[in-house]
Amino acid sequence: MSDAAVSRPGYDRVAIVTGADSGIGKATAVELAERGFDVGITFHADQAGAEDTARLVGGRGRRAAVRRHDLTDPEKAAAVIDELAEELGGVGVLVNNAGTGSGEPLLEMDFQRWRSVLAVDLDGPFLCAQRAARRMAAAGRGGRIVNVTSVHEEFPRIGAGPYCAAKGGLRMLSRVLALELAEHGITVNTIAPGEIATPMTGQEDRPPEPGSRPGYPIARPGDAREVAAAVAFLAGPSASYITGATLFVDGGLTLMGPQAGGALTGGDWRQG
Repeated sequence: MSDAAVSRPGYDRVAIVTGADSGIGKATAVELAERGFDVGITFHADQAGAEDTARLVGGRGRRAAVRRHDLTDPEKAAAVIDELAEELGGVGVLVNNAGTGSGEPLLEMDFQRWRSVLAVDLDGPFLCAQRAARRMAAAGRGGRIVNVTSVHEEFPRIGAGPYCAAKGGLRMLSRVLALELAEHGITVNTIAPGEIATPMTGQEDRPPEPGSRPGYPIARPGDAREVAAAVAFLAGPSASYITGATLFVDGGLTLMGPQAGGALTGGDWRQG
């Protein structure tokens, strides 16, 4: 492969990043803009945050377009992918980042709560990927789909039943898509972050504090920009031979499962 092929993809220089109003999505949109992509930005409630992301993308010399995207109604929300692609002139990269979670034990959870999390975290990414992939396949220039999951695509957590089920389902959905879309030159992979210092983890984008997580091999939460760099790698031409894979960005947290379990001295972990 030539250096030119590695440095510049043949697919559309347009990326759509869902949930790009803050955290990982915002950092990813900015990183992709720095790598030469125009960026479609979606948000659920924080329009000001999304518009700030658009400003940052514009500051990198790239175009931005913003749409509200309510994945609690995933069929309606998926139409935003087509709207952004039309406005920006195509789609070469889709980053399914938007997500939500839960905190109730499964025995206390009603069905509507269960379904609302799966609608956002699994149904939405499926429908958005379907819309984007149809456009990529029709254009005939390939593309990239990166689905942001979590370490909980593989490892369970008390109080996060639907979230874990959705993220595990998204991993397997991504692998099936990787098989089905390979003939079109479209790769599909997942990024599985650990604890990242973002509003979703209650850290409001504060810089991660070194040494604050002694149980992690790298003893701090991650920075959203560290995840964004991994997403951008999978979205770029250098990752052309990677598909159906998961890249964990977790400071080694997943390595600690049996080790941490053996170090527990009480039953407090049952409280989540």
